[in-house]
Amino acid sequence: MNSDYEIRITPSKGKALFALKTFNEGDIILEEEPVVSCQFLWNAAYKYLACDHCLRPLETAEENVRRLTNNLSISLPHMKCCETDKSSQTACLFCGVLYCSNQCQETAYSRYHRMVCHSADHPLARLCDLWKSIHYPPETANIMMIARIIALIEQAENKQAVVDVFSQFCQRSVNENEQLIIKLLGEEYMAVLEEIRQLLVEAFPSDLSKQWLSPEGFLSLLSLIATNGQGVGSTAFGQWVKNVSNIQVAPEEKASIDNLIQLSYAQMDEHVGCFLNNEGSALYSLESSINHSCVPNAEPCFLHNNFMITVKAVKNISPGEEICISYLDECVTSRRRYFRQKILKENYLFICRCEKCELEVNDPDESSDEDSEDESAMEDSDQESGFS
Repeated sequence: MNSDYEIRITPSKGKALFALKTFNEGDIILEEEPVVSCQFLWNAAYKYLACDHCLRPLETAEENVRRLTNNLSISLPHMKCCETDKSSQTACLFCGVLYCSNQCQETAYSRYHRMVCHSADHPLARLCDLWKSIHYPPETANIMMIARIIALIEQAENKQAVVDVFSQFCQRSVNENEQLIIKLLGEEYMAVLEEIRQLLVEAFPSDLSKQWLSPEGFLSLLSLIATNGQGVGSTAFGQWVKNVSNIQVAPEEKASIDNLIQLSYAQMDEHVGCFLNNEGSALYSLESSINHSCVPNAEPCFLHNNFMITVKAVKNISPGEEICISYLDECVTSRRRYFRQKILKENYLFICRCEKCELEVNDPDESSDEDSEDESAMEDSDQESGFS
């Protein structure tokens, strides 16, 4: 049992994480590796090179900025501030996926990769192609997460223990799962779901897999990755920027570096827009027990430039106080209660009763002109990302 926090079952929220000690603003509450993670398919297809296991960048910062700006003449100073070690990188000899180290490759193979390693004509290859045809960038989920979940169960010595881990995430009804999947893919793609399921069944023909990949089980797993999947991002250039900003250099050189960084980001914006990071999704056992609040006292971040998640306090937290994060972007949490509740209900199927929402409970239960504009903008964004 951890002495800093504990998971409790509450009548109104179910699982919740509570502090057992004082956390001051800026303190690290917890750090956690995911139960399972995976890079997004289009992200990988567009040559965002990341370790297939931990999502650590495989490009150097200089390679990264040159690709993202389409400017091969950029030369970065102080490359000691780049954390990419290309000498340690390795690849699967059969399928060719890349890893940042032998340790990641060995961990992946022992846990799940043996079952998902595939050739170009394998059902999983056809599954990836089908998924990419219905789920375009900006991506929010990856069907290979389900494949890795099944592989983790199949390869485990104690299969029931792994099943129990994933069962904690699957708590919704069939109707709720269908609502979430329609939100993820759109109604027009519901007919494709059976084809997706059959490809998974073909890839994993064991009796145990068929149980998890029954029509009802498949819906449960798909809604799981849609709602509990935590976005993960890593960046070689961004990490170099962070590190180089902390070194002591002459004022003239600092000004030159700052100018280079500013120009690089401007060129990236022209060439790739907002798609700067290696991006993927992960499931975290502890982090998934942290509930939402529109006035959160904690936030998740990725300090290690891989899939390790860190939850930090954004305000002082007292012993016995619930630890909460926001499921919404900062621009959304600043909006009216009606708008926040609408987004949470559609995407997470719950009504928020946090302190802020309770204080605003008597606000008009209708959308303002400003909120309507925001809703239209979000709907356009959702359609681009595969939501509708």
